[in-house]
Amino acid sequence: EPDGADIQSFIALQHLWEKDDALKVKVITASDQRYDYDVQRCRYAEMYHEMGLGEIGHLLSCARDSQFIVGYAPDVELTRTETIMSGAPRCDFRYARRTHDEES
Repeated sequence: EPDGADIQSFIALQHLWEKDDALKVKVITASDQRYDYDVQRCRYAEMYHEMGLGEIGHLLSCARDSQFIVGYAPDVELTRTETIMSGAPRCDFRYARRTHDEES
């Protein structure tokens, strides 16, 4: 893996997004193969809604989440089915390392 980028090093960076209580996160699984967590409060979503930009907040903020991991660790994939930005009670982040079988 380039520069040792993997799920564990990605987990180590999580504090950057949680800085200044921007996110309240509940970690479900943190291993070499998976990183699953729920965002229970998102100040980014609150800010966009307060600015009247709730309708496009997902474009400005949430849309980049799935692309960020591609650039960081290409063998890790994000699945997310709901976001606070779109009115759900949580954002369900599920990162999983693809097996070699899935890559072909």
